[in-house]
Amino acid sequence: MTTTTLVDEVSTILHKAYQTKKPIEFISNQYSLDEATSYAVQDELIKRRCKSEKLEVAGYKISMTSAETQAIANTHEPAYGTLLTNNIVKSGDGVRLSSLFDPLIEPEIMFILEEDLSLEASEGEIISKSRLAAGIEIPDARYIDWFPNFSLTDLLCDNTATGLIVVSESIAPLSIADLMGIKMELFHNGEKISDGDSSAVLGNPVTAVAWLSEKLASKGKVLKKGMTISSGTFISPIRAEKGTYKVSYSQIGEVEITLK
Repeated sequence: MTTTTLVDEVSTILHKAYQTKKPIEFISNQYSLDEATSYAVQDELIKRRCKSEKLEVAGYKISMTSAETQAIANTHEPAYGTLLTNNIVKSGDGVRLSSLFDPLIEPEIMFILEEDLSLEASEGEIISKSRLAAGIEIPDARYIDWFPNFSLTDLLCDNTATGLIVVSESIAPLSIADLMGIKMELFHNGEKISDGDSSAVLGNPVTAVAWLSEKLASKGKVLKKGMTISSGTFISPIRAEKGTYKVSYSQIGEVEITLK
């Protein structure tokens, strides 16, 4: 089977899962794909969804920013997924769990780009051209019993389990040093259930965004003005349940979402 045929076949299977809302078996159970081909499937899936649902690319999310999550997928670096316009919701909104497949909760800082970035942008350039926002990522995959049983192939093909990104009002950027020491507290229905530190995200969330810029540059892509970048989770993912999740970040603010 040629790479083109393989990409077409796998992206068709995943696109159908989106359309029918029926989860599927892992792609890796049937196909053997390397990283480059898996990202090609992601690109084709995004093209098809943009066309069929009249969506646009709105940014990117960074996954596996800790050694623990990289170990799950047997990889040595993070991965990225592509955010579409319908993946982003505002803080305070409500979402029906029935609209999702099998979601998780991850506290993440969001970078909102105010200017286009250079190819392989430095951390300093990223800070100077961004605003920051408190955020929550709600990862969600199209696979049966997906977490933590996925492979890297499964994750990349399914757009890195992109579900929803919850974004608060943005603030002026912090210094690189301040971004390294952000404290986070996560609450569910008013009860604290976790806390964490931004150093868990590759040492500093802006380092994760710099990794993304370099990774995209290798594919001829650049981060553009107006894009939202979800920079990586502070903690291991938590299974999403009904109720209100609120995250408080020192120096950045709060964000919340209600799952109904």
